Amino acid sequence: MGVRVEFVMNRNNKPHLKSLLPINGNAVTWGQLRGSVASMALASSALETAAPFLVIAHDARNTEQLADEIRFFVGDDLPVKLFPNWETLPYDLFSPHQDVISQRLDTLHSLDHLQRGVVVIAADTLLQRLPPREWLHGSMLSLDIGEEMDIEKFRQRLASAGYDCVSQVMQHGEFAVRGSLLDVFPMGEHRPIRIDLLDNEIDSIRHFHPETQLSSEKLDQIRVLPAREFPMHDTARRRFREQCRERFEGNPQQNLVYRAVSEGVAPAGIEYYLPLFFEHTESFFDYLPSNCIVIYETGLEDLLQENWVQVAERYELRCVDPERPCLRPQEICLTPTAIMGHVHSYARIELNSFKLTTESPTQVNIPSQPPPKLLVHARDTEPIRELLAFLNSFTGRVLFVAESTGRREVLRELLSRRNLSPRLFDSWQAFLNDEHKLGICVAPLVDGIFLPEAELCVICENQLFGERVRQTARRRNGRDPAAIIRDLNELANHSPVVHEDHGVGRFRGLCRLEIGSVETEYLLLEYADEDKLYVPV
Repeated sequence: MGVRVEFVMNRNNKPHLKSLLPINGNAVTWGQLRGSVASMALASSALETAAPFLVIAHDARNTEQLADEIRFFVGDDLPVKLFPNWETLPYDLFSPHQDVISQRLDTLHSLDHLQRGVVVIAADTLLQRLPPREWLHGSMLSLDIGEEMDIEKFRQRLASAGYDCVSQVMQHGEFAVRGSLLDVFPMGEHRPIRIDLLDNEIDSIRHFHPETQLSSEKLDQIRVLPAREFPMHDTARRRFREQCRERFEGNPQQNLVYRAVSEGVAPAGIEYYLPLFFEHTESFFDYLPSNCIVIYETGLEDLLQENWVQVAERYELRCVDPERPCLRPQEICLTPTAIMGHVHSYARIELNSFKLTTESPTQVNIPSQPPPKLLVHARDTEPIRELLAFLNSFTGRVLFVAESTGRREVLRELLSRRNLSPRLFDSWQAFLNDEHKLGICVAPLVDGIFLPEAELCVICENQLFGERVRQTARRRNGRDPAAIIRDLNELANHSPVVHEDHGVGRFRGLCRLEIGSVETEYLLLEYADEDKLYVPV
């Protein structure tokens, strides 16, 4: 049985969301979730609850956005894990990126001891069958300072765990041996590890930078997860060949995947043959703690059914290739019925954007309203007249959020011209713990929040500047953000640079331009034909 979710004022007279969650495996439905209120409500509930949350997003793009929003609201008080999709279509002929596999394995391993926190996953990712838990935990290697290690045997163990031997370690799933030094980039780690041996004893374990090769802080121990979601040792490959012969008719030597695995090579797209490496597979729910609370949007079963149909259609396209026969959809995926059966075995919350017509202990409405549209009209005499009118009429506290520090400073300057001085905050909790009426910070919110009863409003850039393409983080392929910033700082006037879209030019310094009554700092790039390009900082 659940209880009503409502906004109250805490003892310091600050806005606070108080929520009691479903118990005894029952379900609660939350309605009237407008803007980014769902992320705020889930974060607040997770902070109050001694149980982990599984949040099922609509698709892979929404998982990243939802995880970023929840991280903003919980701060450093709770871990927020993302279990990413492979980012490939079913039965594709190429494999997921190693960084994706690293994040997936790290999340699966962490679920075994997760007591509190939030895990975000896309609906279609729930369909995928996963390796058994006992294999994942049994395949992990651990090393401690002072431990004896045979470097040749450890090298063989890394190779059997799917790690590639290279001359210089740059990305997840690689290792290199140079005398008494062993470099390895373990799955689930953000930086590679350097192991220094003194005879056969581990003398030191350090992180190091893959580009500069400089070592950094020392570690007492490390854990090395397997490099793939399936094994490639002799026993696993023998099982693969046996099951391959059972499932597919004809000469197995005509099967390209069969021949590659027999030779100890993991061909591209091998992930869609994962069940052939194990006696049985498991679902994502098998990794979850029993007290987990599952959160999903209305229409989950229909969404799963749509994804299941897409898998079946892809199977019909790929199964006609005699050199690369495919496993049937039910062998690589769970059915929507099976997934909903798992979902209903947990305490759960169903999310709705519309207002529920009836309220009860299990049907509650969040007292939120649609975030107000406060568009900036650059050509008007007063571009932010709608915003000024709202601030004059609203008696509660207001937090402005921007997606980057540069955008934040532009917004601060726009407000300061109207004698509005929002206080700078570095987190959501810092804003709540303060009493200043106007605040501003960097946050990954797409939509704002308007809670009149709690006298709280969060205004994001979309409300001010309209819908626009957001700057999405691109995979850096091992590129460290600190290195990018350092490269920018090292630029001198007339230095040659390469723009992703416009090619080779020369850096001519920084300049400030006013566009639409908003002044912003730009990089000035000059090209051979004397064209100039202004790139926002």
